[in-house]
Amino acid sequence: MSFFKKLKEKLTTQTTDVTDKFKTGLEKTRDSFSTKMNELVYRYRKVDEEFFEELEDILIGADVGVNTVMTLIDDLKDEVRLRNIKDTKDIQPVISEKLAELLQKKENDATLNIQVDGLTVILVVGVNGVGKTTTIGKLANHLKQDGKSVMLAAGDTFRAGAIQQLEVWGERVGVDVIKQQEGSDPAAVMYDALKAAKSRQVDVLICDTAGRLQNKVNLMNELEKVKRVIEREVPSAPHEVLLVLDATTGQNAMSQAKTFGKSTDVSGIVLTKLDGTAKGGIVLAIRRELDIPVKFVGLGEKVDDLQPFQADQFVYGLFKDILEEQEDQIES
Repeated sequence: MSFFKKLKEKLTTQTTDVTDKFKTGLEKTRDSFSTKMNELVYRYRKVDEEFFEELEDILIGADVGVNTVMTLIDDLKDEVRLRNIKDTKDIQPVISEKLAELLQKKENDATLNIQVDGLTVILVVGVNGVGKTTTIGKLANHLKQDGKSVMLAAGDTFRAGAIQQLEVWGERVGVDVIKQQEGSDPAAVMYDALKAAKSRQVDVLICDTAGRLQNKVNLMNELEKVKRVIEREVPSAPHEVLLVLDATTGQNAMSQAKTFGKSTDVSGIVLTKLDGTAKGGIVLAIRRELDIPVKFVGLGEKVDDLQPFQADQFVYGLFKDILEEQEDQIES
């Protein structure tokens, strides 16, 4: 059975709506990748060193990441020798398979660590401009749809308008927001929010945090302070520390992940704005080079466009055109 048929069989167990979201959300990346791959195959009739060098450039340009690309190219060369592939047309499906293997090689548990009994505390971190507040609103909606009661803590007291923005999202999805005045101590906001969440027996408290202070050290110290307050009030918390990254920033997102990962015990990544970039390969780089699972991906601007990450759906969304073309060739 072909790789594409196996993939389609896996996807039949999931909803068409989710498959469509991944397919539509990854359209820019897929179109860019497919176009460049087709041009490469058209220019080169045989698989040689020059072909691999240009393929390397295409993958790095798609933000797959240098280390990941090097591993992939080595694997491809071995596969070409093993299968005795000469024609570039025959290597296209192999590239798709190898990229898919890289995605699926690492276990990726997209489920959130929601407590069966008592309060679940989710701390959301990330620099300004990545879509952190929007992600919190969409995550609150996702959890509400799952039958959970949710409360938000407006812990980003430094950015002008951050509290009001979170309040708008609170009203939109129908959840309470605990806040203080702009410029207040974020740790004090967290303390109030934790007390309120416990007294109202809320299932999940999602905590917004500052995205920028005077310097990186100050920001990380502030996040540590907030974390200590949470741990004191709910000893097992935070149950998740979600780092929000903007997919359109590419390798800069990797740099942010490494910085926050060292300082805040990040348990999962939310990759936003995947629908707005032609460089969705950053997912492969993050999955392979960081020991942090991708928990959610942002595939559009609607409130329900934040989706739990699923490797099979991502592979299909990224390689749909190439895989379907391969399937047509097999059947004809």
